Amino acid sequence: MKSTDPLRQHLINLLTKAEAHLDVRSELKEFPVELRGRKPAGAPHTPWQLLEHMRIAQWDILEFTLNAKHASPRWPDEYWPKADAPPDSRAWDKSVTQFLADLDDMCKMVSDPKHDLVAKIPHSDGQTYLREALLVADHNAYHLGQLVMVRRILEGN
Repeated sequence: MKSTDPLRQHLINLLTKAEAHLDVRSELKEFPVELRGRKPAGAPHTPWQLLEHMRIAQWDILEFTLNAKHASPRWPDEYWPKADAPPDSRAWDKSVTQFLADLDDMCKMVSDPKHDLVAKIPHSDGQTYLREALLVADHNAYHLGQLVMVRRILEGN
């Protein structure tokens, strides 16, 4: 997704590229199957719980940004899965697919010139489109870092 506006392109790169952070697509798609439901000693979350939290939070931010009728899940109960492991072998891939589709939709919103990035979102309490894009980038980077750390601990590296 190429934009002619440098700010919009920088935001898209922040959301999707492995510049100062890891490549989210590769990390999620290539995450070892045998580690997805395991929790290192002392860790609060499994990789599955981190992925689902990232997916739910990103979806909520995107929907809040674009849909005036959106109702957010209850914090914190509905932002974190209860189970340590995916319910079946397809659940991880489904979650990754949805996460990436929502990330693409956030990038489409950022690249769309009809959205003045510094304008207040009409149905918000003062939040801007820029703020919501930065929130997604920050939140994803934070939890992706946790996910990679958990993987490395579980792998013994």
